Amino acid sequence: MSKRSFRLHDGQHGAALAIRVTPKASRNAIVGVLDDGTIKIHLTAPPVEGQANQALLEFLSEVLGVPKSNLEIVAGHSGRDKLVSILNMDAQTVHQRILAHLSD
Repeated sequence: MSKRSFRLHDGQHGAALAIRVTPKASRNAIVGVLDDGTIKIHLTAPPVEGQANQALLEFLSEVLGVPKSNLEIVAGHSGRDKLVSILNMDAQTVHQRILAHLSD
C-alpha cells in the first residue's frame, strides 16, 4: 500500500492544499512542510465532533486572508491527512502566505 500523496496545485476555481493536522497542540501554528509538499499544522482543538476540522478552516481563513466560505475540506474529514480546497486563490499565492506564517 503506497502512501497517499497530495500536492499543492491549481484547480479549476482555486488551489488545493495537502495538510497533516496534529490536534490538541499548545497553539495553532504552521510548523513545517514535508518533502511531498504537505503542510504540517498544529491545532489546539481536539479531534472530536469535527472540532479540529472547524479550527483548521478558521485558522486557514486567517492565514490566507480569505473567508471561511472559500475553504472546504474535500478529503480526509476523519483523518490527520486532509485535502483543502481554496476558492479564488492560485497555488503561488497560497504558497507565499503559508510560508509567511511558518513558525520558527
